[in-house]
Amino acid sequence: MYSSMQLKRQPATDRYAVMSRTTAWFLVFFGFTAFGFLNFEYRYLDDLANNHQHTLAMRMFEEMTGAYTGLVLFPLVVWLVRRTRIRQNNWSRTVPLNLLIMVGFSVCDTRLMSLSRGVLSPVFGLGRYDYGIMRYRYPMEFAKHVLLFWIAVGAIYVVDSYREAHNRQLATAELEARLAEAQLQNLRLQLQPHFLFNALNTISSVMHEDVNRADTMLAQLSDLLRRTLRAAHSQEVPLEEELTLLRSYLAIMEERFGEDLSVRFAVDPTLSEALVPQLILQPLVENSIRHARDPQTSKLEVRISARRDNGNLLLQVRDNGPGIPDIEKGEWKKGVGLSNTEDRLEGLYGADHQLVLENGGGLTVTIRLPLRTAVPAL
Repeated sequence: MYSSMQLKRQPATDRYAVMSRTTAWFLVFFGFTAFGFLNFEYRYLDDLANNHQHTLAMRMFEEMTGAYTGLVLFPLVVWLVRRTRIRQNNWSRTVPLNLLIMVGFSVCDTRLMSLSRGVLSPVFGLGRYDYGIMRYRYPMEFAKHVLLFWIAVGAIYVVDSYREAHNRQLATAELEARLAEAQLQNLRLQLQPHFLFNALNTISSVMHEDVNRADTMLAQLSDLLRRTLRAAHSQEVPLEEELTLLRSYLAIMEERFGEDLSVRFAVDPTLSEALVPQLILQPLVENSIRHARDPQTSKLEVRISARRDNGNLLLQVRDNGPGIPDIEKGEWKKGVGLSNTEDRLEGLYGADHQLVLENGGGLTVTIRLPLRTAVPAL
Protein backbone atom coordinates (compact mmCIF):
# COMPACT_ATOMS: atom_id res chain seq x y z
CA MET A 1 0.00 0.00 0.00
CA TYR A 2 2.73 2.46 0.97
CA SER A 3 4.82 1.86 -2.14
CA SER A 4 1.79 2.15 -4.43
CA MET A 5 0.92 5.49 -2.88
CA GLN A 6 4.47 6.69 -3.48
CA LEU A 7 4.21 5.81 -7.17
CA LYS A 8 1.14 8.00 -7.55
CA ARG A 9 2.67 11.08 -5.93
CA GLN A 10 3.52 13.93 -8.25
CA PRO A 11 7.11 15.13 -8.55
CA ALA A 12 7.97 17.82 -6.02
CA THR A 13 8.62 20.39 -8.74
CA ASP A 14 5.07 19.90 -10.05
CA ARG A 15 3.38 19.82 -6.67
CA TYR A 16 5.23 22.80 -5.20
CA ALA A 17 5.76 24.94 -8.31
CA VAL A 18 5.66 28.65 -7.50
CA MET A 19 4.06 29.29 -10.89
CA SER A 20 3.16 27.27 -13.96
CA ARG A 21 5.75 26.69 -16.68
CA THR A 22 3.55 28.60 -19.12
CA THR A 23 3.49 31.64 -16.84
CA ALA A 24 7.23 31.44 -16.22
CA TRP A 25 8.11 31.34 -19.90
CA PHE A 26 5.64 34.09 -20.67
CA LEU A 27 7.49 36.28 -18.16
CA VAL A 28 10.80 35.34 -19.78
CA PHE A 29 9.39 36.25 -23.20
CA PHE A 30 8.11 39.54 -21.80
CA GLY A 31 11.52 40.26 -20.26
CA PHE A 32 13.42 39.70 -23.51
CA THR A 33 10.85 41.78 -25.41
CA ALA A 34 11.19 44.62 -22.90
CA PHE A 35 14.99 44.37 -23.15
CA GLY A 36 14.75 44.66 -26.94
CA PHE A 37 12.50 47.71 -26.72
CA LEU A 38 14.81 49.43 -24.24
CA ASN A 39 17.80 48.84 -26.51
CA PHE A 40 15.76 50.10 -29.46
CA GLU A 41 14.86 53.27 -27.58
CA TYR A 42 18.51 53.92 -26.73
CA ARG A 43 19.77 53.31 -30.25
CA TYR A 44 16.99 55.24 -31.99
CA LEU A 45 17.21 58.24 -29.68
CA ASP A 46 20.98 58.22 -30.15
CA ASP A 47 20.40 58.41 -33.90
CA LEU A 48 18.04 61.34 -33.47
CA ALA A 49 20.50 63.06 -31.15
CA ASN A 50 23.11 62.76 -33.89
CA ASN A 51 20.62 63.94 -36.53
CA HIS A 52 20.42 60.53 -38.22
CA GLN A 53 16.91 60.36 -39.65
CA HIS A 54 14.73 57.48 -40.87
CA THR A 55 16.38 54.75 -38.77
CA LEU A 56 13.31 53.71 -36.76
CA ALA A 57 12.49 50.54 -38.73
CA MET A 58 16.09 49.36 -38.94
CA ARG A 59 16.79 49.98 -35.25
CA MET A 60 13.59 48.19 -34.26
CA PHE A 61 14.53 45.26 -36.53
CA GLU A 62 18.07 45.01 -35.19
CA GLU A 63 17.24 45.20 -31.49
CA MET A 64 14.23 42.88 -31.59
CA THR A 65 16.06 40.22 -33.61
CA GLY A 66 18.93 40.55 -31.13
CA ALA A 67 16.54 40.08 -28.19
CA TYR A 68 14.73 37.10 -29.72
CA THR A 69 17.88 35.26 -30.78
CA GLY A 70 18.91 35.48 -27.12
CA LEU A 71 15.47 34.15 -26.17
CA VAL A 72 15.92 31.17 -28.48
CA LEU A 73 19.22 30.27 -26.79
CA PHE A 74 18.04 31.04 -23.25
CA PRO A 75 16.48 27.61 -22.44
CA LEU A 76 19.76 25.91 -23.37
CA VAL A 77 21.70 28.40 -21.23
CA VAL A 78 19.38 27.76 -18.26
CA TRP A 79 19.78 24.01 -18.65
CA LEU A 80 23.59 24.23 -18.82
CA VAL A 81 23.93 26.75 -15.98
CA ARG A 82 21.78 24.62 -13.65
CA ARG A 83 23.91 21.55 -14.35
CA THR A 84 27.15 23.43 -13.75
CA ARG A 85 26.03 25.44 -10.74
CA ILE A 86 28.95 27.03 -8.93
CA ARG A 87 29.13 25.93 -5.31
CA GLN A 88 31.74 26.22 -2.60
CA ASN A 89 32.84 22.61 -3.02
CA ASN A 90 32.99 22.51 -6.83
CA TRP A 91 34.02 25.98 -8.03
CA SER A 92 37.37 24.81 -9.43
CA ARG A 93 35.49 22.63 -11.91
CA THR A 94 32.31 24.63 -12.53
CA VAL A 95 33.82 28.10 -13.01
CA PRO A 96 35.79 27.01 -16.13
CA LEU A 97 32.66 25.24 -17.41
CA ASN A 98 30.60 28.40 -16.95
CA LEU A 99 33.22 30.44 -18.77
CA LEU A 100 33.07 27.93 -21.61
CA ILE A 101 29.27 28.20 -21.68
CA MET A 102 29.58 32.00 -21.77
CA VAL A 103 31.93 31.92 -24.77
CA GLY A 104 29.76 29.37 -26.55
CA PHE A 105 26.64 31.45 -25.92
CA SER A 106 28.33 34.58 -27.29
CA VAL A 107 29.53 32.86 -30.45
CA CYS A 108 26.16 31.17 -31.08
CA ASP A 109 24.15 34.33 -30.38
CA THR A 110 26.32 36.47 -32.67
CA ARG A 111 26.15 33.90 -35.45
CA LEU A 112 22.40 33.46 -35.05
CA MET A 113 21.87 37.23 -35.21
CA SER A 114 23.86 37.39 -38.42
CA LEU A 115 21.88 34.58 -40.03
CA SER A 116 18.44 35.72 -38.85
CA ARG A 117 18.99 39.32 -39.91
CA GLY A 118 20.33 38.24 -43.28
CA VAL A 119 17.24 36.09 -43.89
CA LEU A 120 14.56 38.37 -42.39
CA SER A 121 15.74 41.79 -43.56
CA PRO A 122 14.50 41.34 -47.17
CA VAL A 123 11.26 39.81 -45.82
CA PHE A 124 10.49 43.01 -43.88
CA GLY A 125 11.35 45.18 -46.87
CA LEU A 126 14.62 46.46 -45.45
CA GLY A 127 16.82 45.18 -48.25
CA ARG A 128 20.00 43.21 -47.88
CA TYR A 129 21.48 43.34 -44.38
CA ASP A 130 25.23 43.78 -43.90
CA TYR A 131 26.41 42.71 -40.44
CA GLY A 132 30.00 43.70 -41.15
CA ILE A 133 33.23 41.73 -40.80
CA MET A 134 32.50 38.79 -38.46
CA ARG A 135 35.99 38.52 -36.96
CA TYR A 136 35.38 41.93 -35.40
CA ARG A 137 31.72 41.30 -34.63
CA TYR A 138 32.44 38.30 -32.40
CA PRO A 139 34.68 40.16 -29.89
CA MET A 140 32.47 43.26 -30.11
CA GLU A 141 29.33 41.32 -29.11
CA PHE A 142 31.31 39.30 -26.58
CA ALA A 143 31.90 42.39 -24.46
CA LYS A 144 28.12 42.82 -24.12
CA HIS A 145 27.46 39.10 -23.73
CA VAL A 146 29.78 38.80 -20.72
CA LEU A 147 27.60 41.21 -18.74
CA LEU A 148 24.31 39.70 -19.96
CA PHE A 149 25.46 36.14 -19.26
CA TRP A 150 26.40 36.77 -15.65
CA ILE A 151 23.21 38.75 -15.05
CA ALA A 152 21.31 35.72 -16.38
CA VAL A 153 23.33 33.37 -14.15
CA GLY A 154 22.57 35.53 -11.11
CA ALA A 155 18.86 35.61 -12.00
CA ILE A 156 18.77 31.82 -12.44
CA TYR A 157 20.46 31.31 -9.07
CA VAL A 158 18.05 33.70 -7.32
CA VAL A 159 14.97 32.07 -8.87
CA ASP A 160 16.22 28.55 -8.12
CA SER A 161 17.13 29.46 -4.53
CA TYR A 162 13.70 30.98 -3.96
CA ARG A 163 11.99 27.97 -5.51
CA GLU A 164 14.04 25.54 -3.41
CA ALA A 165 13.26 27.49 -0.22
CA HIS A 166 9.58 27.62 -1.20
CA ASN A 167 9.56 23.88 -1.90
CA ARG A 168 11.24 23.12 1.43
CA GLN A 169 8.71 25.26 3.25
CA LEU A 170 5.76 23.56 1.56
CA ALA A 171 7.26 20.10 1.99
CA THR A 172 7.78 20.80 5.69
CA ALA A 173 4.21 22.04 6.03
CA GLU A 174 2.93 18.97 4.22
CA LEU A 175 5.00 16.69 6.43
CA GLU A 176 3.71 18.43 9.56
CA ALA A 177 0.14 18.09 8.30
CA ARG A 178 0.64 14.38 7.63
CA LEU A 179 2.17 13.93 11.06
CA ALA A 180 -0.74 15.75 12.69
CA GLU A 181 -3.19 13.60 10.72
CA ALA A 182 -1.36 10.45 11.80
CA GLN A 183 -1.45 11.59 15.42
CA LEU A 184 -5.18 12.29 15.19
CA GLN A 185 -5.76 8.91 13.58
CA ASN A 186 -3.80 7.26 16.36
CA LEU A 187 -5.87 9.07 19.00
CA ARG A 188 -9.07 7.95 17.37
CA LEU A 189 -7.85 4.36 17.12
CA GLN A 190 -6.93 4.49 20.81
CA LEU A 191 -10.48 5.57 21.63
CA GLN A 192 -12.23 2.77 19.76
CA PRO A 193 -10.73 -0.20 21.66
CA HIS A 194 -11.11 1.71 24.94
CA PHE A 195 -14.80 2.15 24.22
CA LEU A 196 -15.16 -1.43 22.99
CA PHE A 197 -13.57 -2.99 26.08
CA ASN A 198 -15.82 -0.95 28.38
CA ALA A 199 -18.91 -1.94 26.41
CA LEU A 200 -17.93 -5.61 26.49
CA ASN A 201 -17.35 -5.41 30.24
CA THR A 202 -20.83 -3.97 30.64
CA ILE A 203 -22.33 -6.78 28.57
CA SER A 204 -20.30 -9.35 30.50
CA SER A 205 -21.77 -8.12 33.79
CA VAL A 206 -25.27 -8.65 32.42
CA MET A 207 -24.50 -12.08 30.93
CA HIS A 208 -24.83 -13.84 34.30
CA GLU A 209 -28.07 -12.04 35.17
CA ASP A 210 -30.05 -12.17 31.92
CA VAL A 211 -28.75 -13.94 28.83
CA ASN A 212 -31.47 -12.49 26.58
CA ARG A 213 -30.62 -8.94 27.61
CA ALA A 214 -26.93 -9.63 27.03
CA ASP A 215 -27.76 -11.03 23.59
CA THR A 216 -29.72 -7.86 22.76
CA MET A 217 -26.85 -5.69 23.92
CA LEU A 218 -24.39 -7.65 21.76
CA ALA A 219 -26.61 -7.06 18.72
CA GLN A 220 -26.71 -3.34 19.57
CA LEU A 221 -22.93 -3.26 19.99
CA SER A 222 -22.51 -4.97 16.62
CA ASP A 223 -24.67 -2.30 14.99
CA LEU A 224 -22.70 0.44 16.72
CA LEU A 225 -19.38 -0.97 15.54
CA ARG A 226 -20.64 -1.14 11.96
CA ARG A 227 -21.63 2.51 12.13
CA THR A 228 -18.26 3.45 13.62
CA LEU A 229 -16.29 1.61 10.94
CA ARG A 230 -18.44 3.14 8.20
CA ALA A 231 -17.26 6.60 9.26
CA ALA A 232 -13.66 5.55 9.96
CA HIS A 233 -12.29 7.37 6.90
CA SER A 234 -12.87 10.84 8.33
CA GLN A 235 -11.84 12.71 11.46
CA GLU A 236 -15.02 14.79 11.35
CA VAL A 237 -18.59 13.65 10.79
CA PRO A 238 -21.95 15.48 10.64
CA LEU A 239 -23.51 16.03 14.06
CA GLU A 240 -26.51 13.93 13.06
CA GLU A 241 -24.20 10.96 12.40
CA GLU A 242 -22.38 11.48 15.69
CA LEU A 243 -25.69 11.56 17.57
CA THR A 244 -26.78 8.36 15.83
CA LEU A 245 -23.61 6.65 17.08
CA LEU A 246 -24.20 8.05 20.55
CA ARG A 247 -27.81 6.80 20.62
CA SER A 248 -26.60 3.34 19.59
CA TYR A 249 -24.18 3.39 22.53
CA LEU A 250 -26.86 4.65 24.91
CA ALA A 251 -29.20 1.88 23.81
CA ILE A 252 -26.68 -0.58 25.26
CA MET A 253 -26.33 1.41 28.47
CA GLU A 254 -30.08 1.83 28.89
CA GLU A 255 -30.50 -1.90 28.41
CA ARG A 256 -27.99 -2.40 31.21
CA PHE A 257 -29.23 0.18 33.72
CA GLY A 258 -32.90 0.44 32.80
CA GLU A 259 -34.76 3.12 34.73
CA ASP A 260 -31.62 4.06 36.67
CA LEU A 261 -30.43 5.96 33.62
CA SER A 262 -32.27 8.86 32.00
CA VAL A 263 -30.85 10.55 28.91
CA ARG A 264 -32.39 13.55 27.18
CA PHE A 265 -31.32 15.44 24.07
CA ALA A 266 -31.75 19.13 23.29
CA VAL A 267 -30.31 19.59 19.79
CA ASP A 268 -30.95 22.43 17.39
CA PRO A 269 -32.37 20.63 14.31
CA THR A 270 -30.66 23.10 11.96
CA LEU A 271 -27.26 21.78 13.10
CA SER A 272 -27.63 18.27 11.69
CA GLU A 273 -24.87 18.89 9.10
CA ALA A 274 -22.48 20.68 11.47
CA LEU A 275 -19.11 18.91 11.53
CA VAL A 276 -17.83 17.47 14.80
CA PRO A 277 -14.99 15.06 15.63
CA GLN A 278 -16.11 11.45 15.39
CA LEU A 279 -16.82 9.86 18.81
CA ILE A 280 -16.42 13.19 20.60
CA LEU A 281 -19.56 12.85 22.74
CA GLN A 282 -19.45 9.14 23.60
CA PRO A 283 -16.43 9.34 25.99
CA LEU A 284 -18.04 12.25 27.85
CA VAL A 285 -21.34 10.41 28.27
CA GLU A 286 -19.45 7.25 29.28
CA ASN A 287 -17.61 9.21 31.98
CA SER A 288 -20.93 10.44 33.35
CA ILE A 289 -22.34 6.91 33.43
CA ARG A 290 -19.26 5.45 35.09
CA HIS A 291 -18.43 8.18 37.61
CA ALA A 292 -21.61 10.17 38.24
CA ARG A 293 -24.02 7.32 38.81
CA ASP A 294 -24.84 6.55 42.46
CA PRO A 295 -27.51 3.84 42.73
CA GLN A 296 -27.91 4.47 46.47
CA THR A 297 -29.30 7.99 46.00
CA SER A 298 -31.15 8.68 42.76
CA LYS A 299 -31.05 7.70 39.11
CA LEU A 300 -28.48 9.24 36.82
CA GLU A 301 -29.70 11.98 34.53
CA VAL A 302 -27.62 12.97 31.52
CA ARG A 303 -28.47 15.94 29.31
CA ILE A 304 -26.89 16.33 25.88
CA SER A 305 -27.32 19.59 24.01
CA ALA A 306 -26.08 21.22 20.83
CA ARG A 307 -26.73 24.82 19.83
CA ARG A 308 -25.31 27.81 18.03
CA ASP A 309 -23.36 30.39 19.97
CA ASN A 310 -21.98 33.49 18.22
CA GLY A 311 -21.11 31.61 15.05
CA ASN A 312 -19.72 28.61 16.96
CA LEU A 313 -21.10 25.19 17.79
CA LEU A 314 -21.67 24.58 21.50
CA LEU A 315 -21.85 20.96 22.67
CA GLN A 316 -22.68 20.13 26.29
CA VAL A 317 -22.91 16.96 28.34
CA ARG A 318 -24.37 17.53 31.82
CA ASP A 319 -25.10 15.04 34.59
CA ASN A 320 -26.54 15.23 38.11
CA GLY A 321 -23.68 13.40 39.80
CA PRO A 322 -21.23 14.63 42.43
CA GLY A 323 -18.95 16.35 39.91
CA ILE A 324 -15.16 16.23 40.14
CA PRO A 325 -13.65 16.97 43.57
CA ASP A 326 -10.98 19.69 43.58
CA ILE A 327 -11.60 20.47 39.90
CA GLU A 328 -10.83 24.13 40.56
CA LYS A 329 -7.36 23.19 41.85
CA GLY A 330 -6.64 20.91 38.92
CA GLU A 331 -5.69 18.13 41.34
CA TRP A 332 -7.46 15.30 39.58
CA LYS A 333 -6.41 12.68 37.09
CA LYS A 334 -7.93 12.63 33.64
CA GLY A 335 -8.92 9.31 32.18
CA VAL A 336 -8.21 7.98 28.71
CA GLY A 337 -11.47 9.30 27.25
CA LEU A 338 -11.12 12.88 28.44
CA SER A 339 -7.37 13.12 27.73
CA ASN A 340 -7.95 11.73 24.27
CA THR A 341 -10.76 14.22 23.68
CA GLU A 342 -8.54 17.15 24.68
CA ASP A 343 -5.70 16.02 22.40
CA ARG A 344 -8.00 15.48 19.42
CA LEU A 345 -9.62 18.90 19.80
CA GLU A 346 -6.18 20.53 20.03
CA GLY A 347 -4.99 18.67 16.94
CA LEU A 348 -8.08 19.49 14.88
CA TYR A 349 -8.80 23.07 15.90
CA GLY A 350 -5.76 24.46 17.72
CA ALA A 351 -6.70 27.66 19.52
CA ASP A 352 -10.13 27.75 17.84
CA HIS A 353 -11.82 25.56 20.45
CA GLN A 354 -12.67 25.41 24.14
CA LEU A 355 -13.16 22.47 26.50
CA VAL A 356 -14.51 23.49 29.88
CA LEU A 357 -15.42 21.30 32.87
CA GLU A 358 -17.57 22.83 35.62
CA ASN A 359 -19.11 21.57 38.83
CA GLY A 360 -22.58 22.75 39.77
CA GLY A 361 -25.40 20.31 40.49
CA GLY A 362 -23.26 17.73 38.74
CA LEU A 363 -20.57 17.94 36.08
CA THR A 364 -21.02 19.99 32.93
CA VAL A 365 -18.61 19.47 30.05
CA THR A 366 -18.79 22.18 27.38
CA ILE A 367 -17.09 22.01 24.00
CA ARG A 368 -17.00 25.06 21.74
CA LEU A 369 -16.04 24.47 18.10
CA PRO A 370 -15.95 26.51 14.87
CA LEU A 371 -19.29 26.00 13.14
CA ARG A 372 -18.62 24.29 9.81
CA THR A 373 -21.13 22.29 7.80
CA ALA A 374 -20.77 19.13 5.77
CA VAL A 375 -22.87 20.54 2.94
CA PRO A 376 -21.75 23.98 1.64
CA ALA A 377 -24.41 26.62 1.63
CA LEU A 378 -25.91 27.44 -1.77
